[in-house]
Amino acid sequence: MRLSLRMGRVMRTIWLAGAVVAVGMAPAMIAAQQPYQVIDQWKIGGEGFWDYMTVDSAAHRLYITHGVKVDVVDTESGKVVGAISGLHGIHGVALDDAGKYGYISDGGGNAVVVFDRGTLEKVATIAAGTNPDGIVFDPSTKTVWAFNGRSKDATVIDTATRKVVATIALPGKPEFPAVDGQGNVYDNIEDKNEIVRLDAHAYKVTAEWPTGCDSPSGLAMDQAGHRLFSVCDGKKMAVIDASTGKSLALPPIGQGPDAAAYAPEKNLAFASCGEGTLTVIDASTPAFAAIENLSTMRGARTMAYDPATDRAYLVTAEFGPPPAATKEHPHPRPSIVPGSFTVIVVGRKQGSGLREQGTGNRQSVETSQE
Repeated sequence: MRLSLRMGRVMRTIWLAGAVVAVGMAPAMIAAQQPYQVIDQWKIGGEGFWDYMTVDSAAHRLYITHGVKVDVVDTESGKVVGAISGLHGIHGVALDDAGKYGYISDGGGNAVVVFDRGTLEKVATIAAGTNPDGIVFDPSTKTVWAFNGRSKDATVIDTATRKVVATIALPGKPEFPAVDGQGNVYDNIEDKNEIVRLDAHAYKVTAEWPTGCDSPSGLAMDQAGHRLFSVCDGKKMAVIDASTGKSLALPPIGQGPDAAAYAPEKNLAFASCGEGTLTVIDASTPAFAAIENLSTMRGARTMAYDPATDRAYLVTAEFGPPPAATKEHPHPRPSIVPGSFTVIVVGRKQGSGLREQGTGNRQSVETSQE
């Protein structure tokens, strides 16, 4: 969820590096250990940068934060079926467990926007801290937690009343959160290289643990196994015991990650990396070995995983050179080729294709590992 200087730095590095990705494995080993592949690409189009995605498995919908709107995509057809617009620079979407409402962290508006998942209409705007970024629904308390990047605190919202019930100071800049479903909320603290644990009932920080790696961003959780997977700079994923804070492993991943996911039935962890790789970690053994580095597309640093279909969704676009630096913008982001915004579908099913949104037309696309 890094749309400021950090994202600009990552994107500039990606643009300069080009599309060639070194996966660090011999071709024969890759072929033997390649359970996933890119199986489709959906060209969505539109303008602006993007951040996180959320999958609604039951409704077959993918919510993509895209500049000042949320694109809503049918995961069966790959077509955009609606949008939630009129926002101000958004980061994430959380969904309640009743299938009724969604909650958008509108960083530019310093608010959480509530929408009806049936109609996609906005139904409430709730003031949060400064630049709400990561957002999560806690099922044990029926609360939504928005983690505010600039005010370095968390806004807790009661979903029944749509009122703020607590504001919790944090030790640094928060990034992506996770919950265990038992009343504990976890969040990466990017500038402290930490994970914090919060009590969802008492509204307080109960632990601070070092990650052992730099600038943790994306976070996923194995709820049954009480393990956290935090992706960091320096090509590392921190695996942390969620009960004790003990470091379990630091497996290697790709460069420029911003999202993590965990597949409970497969016992696999994922890291989406802006260099253009999806790293797959075997979480069934203490070694936490990287069993695959799948080539995706450069810039595809965020991800959502659907356990119902065993598919991961990533987004990116085609990049041009950055504009000239100015005093106001000394490190400009690379330009985005208009209309090139694309969803990358990763799964186990054999096949390939590039679907133009809304037309069903397909173009051949190479999906094998280079």
